[in-house]
Amino acid sequence: MKQALNLAKNALSHEDVPIGAVIVKDNKIISRGENQVQLRKNPTLHAEIIAINKACKKLGTKFLNDCDIYVTLEPCAMCATAISFARIKNVYFAAADLKGGGITANARIYDTDRHLWHPKVHHMQEFSDEAAELLKDFFKNKRSNKNNV
Repeated sequence: MKQALNLAKNALSHEDVPIGAVIVKDNKIISRGENQVQLRKNPTLHAEIIAINKACKKLGTKFLNDCDIYVTLEPCAMCATAISFARIKNVYFAAADLKGGGITANARIYDTDRHLWHPKVHHMQEFSDEAAELLKDFFKNKRSNKNNV
């Protein structure tokens, strides 16, 4: 999760929402992703999607059955669905997302029978405050800059 937090901090350098993700196989990081929505002007380039794409390319497969994903924020519905389609074994997230989360709030993607693959979900609360603080500061600065223009 520490690597994912570093990636989230890096997303700040290109004015993206500070979210980072890493995919791990056999206790080794095989891919990394950070939000690049603003950087690349593409609404689908969330940290999880980037990490999944890189992992599939590296492993030469469309399924990541033996992999885990660590994300600084609870995945949204789009990312939770992509995680299911990639058949990732475990999802570890730091901060819960009561507004846009796709796992514990709102869409609750894995609570339905519509997905054939249901990863195990783990809320890593020991990293929750640090991840949430990055997000709070980011949006506070956004609002402050908007008001100063």
